Amino acid sequence: MVLLISMVGLIIGSFLNVCIYRIPKRESIVYPPSHCTSCNTRLKFFDLIPVFSYLLNKGRCRYCGENISLQYPFIELLNGLIYLLLFYKFGFGFDLIRYLFLTSLLVVISFIDYKHQIIPDSVLLFGFFITFIFKLLYYSKVELLNSILGLLIGGLIFLIIAIVSHGGMGGGDIKLIALLGFFFGLKHLLLLMFLSFLIGAFFSIMLLLLRIKDRKDFIPFGPFISIAAIITIFYGDVLISYYINYFFNYMG
Repeated sequence: MVLLISMVGLIIGSFLNVCIYRIPKRESIVYPPSHCTSCNTRLKFFDLIPVFSYLLNKGRCRYCGENISLQYPFIELLNGLIYLLLFYKFGFGFDLIRYLFLTSLLVVISFIDYKHQIIPDSVLLFGFFITFIFKLLYYSKVELLNSILGLLIGGLIFLIIAIVSHGGMGGGDIKLIALLGFFFGLKHLLLLMFLSFLIGAFFSIMLLLLRIKDRKDFIPFGPFISIAAIITIFYGDVLISYYINYFFNYMG
């Protein structure tokens, strides 16, 4: 089962690369079939084996010799690793399925936002639709209400930040945090938002100190939200429990 989950993660990771490349261009993620973006040659089966094909062809298209970005094997490996870690934590069941879906969605969102400074509405709407189906199938009315509160409060907080900061927070970030509020519910959303600001501040300071970015450069926030969401998946309950225990011990 471990090998199967890893292989599925790698294969889905290959598909995520297609999404990351085509969605910002408003191209179909289904047609035309996978092809070299340089010479447009349609890729054969042996060209599409995750990671292996990249290594076998030494990072080049075997038809025209054009270099292939390291992003492709990186995302395949990243998604495979995430799938494996999720399986170890949750086993096989509903939680695994919904977290596999969310993390793959976040990988697409993060890389598109990093490369193009946008979070496409089509990706977010798809996320809302699938999450809504999950809620209808497996959650009670009380839990659904909690999710709606997460959606509204998360979206409102980020909207206020966007207004106060005069555009410092993008519309895509507002919709993304609303989606995650709907997915996680209010309690975990508050932790997620705190972590996203903490991670964003850390990386922004490091980028400035290393002079990779300056104060005038735009730093997309979507990847930080996504990292915070993944941390929340793995450690959210532990961090919330620790905070509650610390708070009551301090007050007592």
